[in-house]
Amino acid sequence: MKLRILSTSDVHGYLYPTNYSSRTNQQGYGFLKIATKIEQLKNAANPDDWVICIENGDFIQGSPLTYYTAKQAPRWRSIYTALTNAVGFDAGILGNHEFNYGMDYLADCEAGRNYPILNANFKAPAGSDIINAPYRILEKQGVKVGILGLTTQFISHWESVDHIVGWQFKSAVATAKKWVPLLREKVDVVVVAYHGGFERDLQTGDPTEPLTGENEGSALLREVPGIDALITGHQHREIATISLGTPVTQPGEKGQTIGEITIDLSDEHKIIATDAQLISMADVQPAAKYVRLMTKLNDEVENWLDQEMGQINGDMRITDPFAARFNGHSYLTFINDVQMAATGATISGTALFNDDVLGYGSTVTMRQILNSYVYPNTLVVARVTGAELRQALERSASFFSVTPDGKAGISAAFSKPKVQYYNYDVYRGIVYEFDLRKPVGNRVTNLLIDGKPLSDEAKVDVALNQYRGMGGGGYDMFGPDKIVKEVQVDMTELIGDYFKSHPIVEAKQDHNFKIQL
Repeated sequence: MKLRILSTSDVHGYLYPTNYSSRTNQQGYGFLKIATKIEQLKNAANPDDWVICIENGDFIQGSPLTYYTAKQAPRWRSIYTALTNAVGFDAGILGNHEFNYGMDYLADCEAGRNYPILNANFKAPAGSDIINAPYRILEKQGVKVGILGLTTQFISHWESVDHIVGWQFKSAVATAKKWVPLLREKVDVVVVAYHGGFERDLQTGDPTEPLTGENEGSALLREVPGIDALITGHQHREIATISLGTPVTQPGEKGQTIGEITIDLSDEHKIIATDAQLISMADVQPAAKYVRLMTKLNDEVENWLDQEMGQINGDMRITDPFAARFNGHSYLTFINDVQMAATGATISGTALFNDDVLGYGSTVTMRQILNSYVYPNTLVVARVTGAELRQALERSASFFSVTPDGKAGISAAFSKPKVQYYNYDVYRGIVYEFDLRKPVGNRVTNLLIDGKPLSDEAKVDVALNQYRGMGGGGYDMFGPDKIVKEVQVDMTELIGDYFKSHPIVEAKQDHNFKIQL
């Protein structure tokens, strides 16, 4: 028998093959392509093949469409299980972003599933039925396959407290050490489906990021005997390889690829060969029956995205993302203005989340707002000392490297193995300077507030998105203990509200920081 394990992960609500930058945009990804390809693979499988399908999390958040179903049209939340049921998944895994819109949204989106949500390292609050079991055992022709579900334990470090009341999160490795041996006694093949990634290089074993416990994929391979296949996600990397004798996959994001692990079994149900590959969706044409399921919803989303929200006097378009980070940009000034207006803080920090952010043209639509501010962040105010703010600036200064020819580049820590441009912040309300000729950790050469040096002992209030305010992205100088105010409204709504009170916004760049080479 040949066992074929197909997996999706980090689709992030990109169902239609579009990035929503325009009504006519077409992309080589999306869940409609995934659904079509899985059906084709199942239909083309040999009679002795056993195809198992796993949805590995971060499915119901991340696109303008998911925002629409979360905030504007709850009647459409059933679309997610309508599609996954049609595909015929055997198991689903919770991603960390499944929690972003709260428990009611999660429950609505998962209602009506005909497959279980598996998780062994989370304990849900009493009365919740989101998690169905820690594992599932499937059987065909006498062969038994066990699927263990795990999710990154780091959710409590990022998520709004009110979204995770009563939830408990434990290490995936510690949990797997308990459950894998138990499964090993019951089944012929143990599959671990983990919504998390790898903290070490898969070949050398060298750390590729701080070993915080956010990603434990390498530790699962090294410390938990008995795993026959490891499905991963979370990092949006494209991985298909054999590591430490175990086939592993991670299929990128937005439905770019399907992960496929193949396991050849002998007549005695022993593993005799394994392989791993990624199957691209670039050339797949979505089947009409899947398109019909969501054509009406997609038309609604496109119409909603085209509504006008405000006007810009000047230019907030981003044509060079690196220059925007290095020199500042009117769009970043605007976002900091919105954060300060919403919180009352006189200092604010924000990020250019990725290089796809286009900023705003003269007429601002909801499409531009959502495509430029891609996360459902709320805001907090952190009260920190001058020394702690300086530490935060040092973290941002470490974003840059100096190339051999003396130019500024991006540090590998922010680009490999996962791109993390969202962890570089630009501040407003202070004046500061970086000197990239100095070592990391000693690059902040000037820090002023109200024209005077900011002392280490002074206390200041800083507006930040909730992820950063909780310490996310390596900003340990922030954290829950520093938060003195919360604004429980999504930034996209706050931006829309700002335009209501400021129908015409002046594009202005705050030249308050300088970076020296």
